[in-house]
Parts: sequence; structure tokens; C-alpha cells
Amino acid sequence: MLPITADKIAEVIILARELNRAENEFDGFVDQLADDEKAGLVAVFWIGRGSFDASDLDDAIATATSEATTPTADYLKGSPHLAEHLEAGMEALGLDPSAAEDDLYRPA
Repeated sequence: MLPITADKIAEVIILARELNRAENEFDGFVDQLADDEKAGLVAVFWIGRGSFDASDLDDAIATATSEATTPTADYLKGSPHLAEHLEAGMEALGLDPSAAEDDLYRPA
């Protein structure tokens, strides 16, 4: 089971697209996530870039947890295709990134 919500992943995607203007917000948002959420976020990223299959989600999360040596925000910022990989990972897991992002943009 994915330990992070689609809305939180969508927030990271939105912030990643604006990284040049929102790096502090990106760092703050990712840094405040619980450790299991960070591992889930990295697992979705890895699935999206093809390092793991969606069926290997539990293994990806376990690997992200055991190999976490760099702050998650710094690690993710190292990918020039972060937003695209996260979207692809969500889709591979049967989550709709567009719907989650739309929910965040819709006024309450």
C-alpha cells in the first residue's frame, strides 16, 4: 500500500514544475513529510522512471527506506524530469495525476 496520498504527490509535482521559483516551498513541503511518505514518494518516482515496476511497489518502498542517505528533497531535485516521472509513476499505480492536481487548484 502506498503510504502517501495522491494529493501530496500532486503537490510535489506542482512544486517541481515551479522549482526555479518555488524551491523553498518544495523543500519545506517534502521535508515535513513523514519518513514513510518520503519513501513512498521516492518509490513512485522510481516506478515512473522505470527503475521498478508498479507490481514491485513494496520492494521500491523498502529500498527507498533502506537507501535513504540524502535528504529526500535534495535527491528528487537532482532529476530534471521529476514531475514527469512522478506523473508516470502515479499512472502506473492506477492513480490519476491530473485529477489530483485539479483538486489542488480548485477553490474550496
